[in-house]
Amino acid sequence: MISTLSVINTTILSLLGALHIYWAFGGNWAAKNVLPRTQNGELLFVPRTIDCIVVAAGLLAFASFFMIYSFIPVPSLPKWLITNGLWFIGAIFTIRAIGDFRYVGFMKKIKNNTFASLDTKYYSPLCLYLGLSSFLINVG
Repeated sequence: MISTLSVINTTILSLLGALHIYWAFGGNWAAKNVLPRTQNGELLFVPRTIDCIVVAAGLLAFASFFMIYSFIPVPSLPKWLITNGLWFIGAIFTIRAIGDFRYVGFMKKIKNNTFASLDTKYYSPLCLYLGLSSFLINVG
C-alpha cells in the first residue's frame, strides 16, 4: 500500500510540476480558475514566470522525496533528511487544505467565485490527500 501511495503521489506531483512549467512558458490551459479571487472577483495575485518555475521546482522536488523513500534509495542521503522531508511535505499540504481562513482551503470565507468552488471540490481535497498520505507513507 505504501508503494502504491508513493507512486500516486509521485505521479500527481510530477504532473502538477509539469503544468506549472507549462504555465511559466506562457501556456494558459487550465489556468483560468486556479488562482484565488477577491470578493469582487479580482485575482488576488498574478504569478510571474519565476513564481511558476519556483513552484514547479518545489513540486518536482517533493515528487523526488517519494521516489527516493520508496523506490530509489540514495545511500549518500541521510535517512533523517528524507523522513523529515516527508513530514514537511505532509505539513505543507495539510495546512494548505485547512487554508488561510479567507481565500483558500476548507476554512475559507470567500466562497462566491469559481475558484472557491473548485478549491472546495478538488484543490483542497487533493491537498488533504497529499498531506495525509505523506504522513502515512512516513510511518508505514
